Amino acid sequence: MTKGLTMDALIPPGTSAELLYTGAAWTEGPAWLPRTGRLRFSDIPNNRILDWDQASGETTVAHAEAEFANGRTLDQQGRIVQCSHGRRAIEREGADGGTEILVDRWEGGRFNSPNDVAVAADGSIWFTDPPYGLHPSGREGRPGPQDYEGCYVFRFDPGTGVASPVVTSMTHPNGIAFSPDGGTLYVSDTGFYGPHPEAKHILAFDVDGGHAAAGRVFATVPHGASDGFAIDREGRLWSSAGDGVYVYAPDGGLLGHVPIPETVSNVCFGGDDGSDLFITASSSLYRLRTLTTAPHPPTGL
Repeated sequence: MTKGLTMDALIPPGTSAELLYTGAAWTEGPAWLPRTGRLRFSDIPNNRILDWDQASGETTVAHAEAEFANGRTLDQQGRIVQCSHGRRAIEREGADGGTEILVDRWEGGRFNSPNDVAVAADGSIWFTDPPYGLHPSGREGRPGPQDYEGCYVFRFDPGTGVASPVVTSMTHPNGIAFSPDGGTLYVSDTGFYGPHPEAKHILAFDVDGGHAAAGRVFATVPHGASDGFAIDREGRLWSSAGDGVYVYAPDGGLLGHVPIPETVSNVCFGGDDGSDLFITASSSLYRLRTLTTAPHPPTGL
């Protein structure tokens, strides 16, 4: 582990994760909605989007028949941008709850099944495109063929309406996030579920405008997969794993582990001051009180 910083500096001593909701098939895509005080997340196999309300503690269905929505974030205007396995698209939700497709193809072919998404400082939308929604089981999407050979990370420019591949060297790019200064892009590879057992790490890419340089291995979680992750204000990376959440310093050094009794799929910061870490894990949603915050104050829907 990296010396000089303990988990007591990141999490109040004696604090453990609090169960907020259970009863889903597989939770994913957490995003804090500051204007409503709600945590939005997906129950992908049940094809629904859920909201946990901070004031009441209740969880309700925000959208049924949600086309297997997965990862989501907020854009610079506070609108929800999310990945749709079913529509094979990146879509945006307005204040009225309506959804519009922003982009669903590249060079005439459809995407595989956009999985997770991050918004860059210039407003561009970067997303991963593994094939999990196309699986014949239909558990997380609609079975079908890939329209292009490979699984890329794309950058979508809302101004031009054009999507372009920025990372083409990964097996199954999955989780995605930017460092607080926007100069580093983190992407996890979960290709070990398929034909490449070595593809089980988080890569870091230096970003220059709309381009990403060759990636370098940043970290590998000890158990399970780094499916999704969040970055805090100091650039530390909080990653999902098979047995909880692992926290890494900006240099890739392991700082510690937060045990969760279910397989963790993703995390995000939220709450009134951005210091709550929300954790989607198998059938449940958890909250962990921390001593850090998201890089930017919460704004949005």
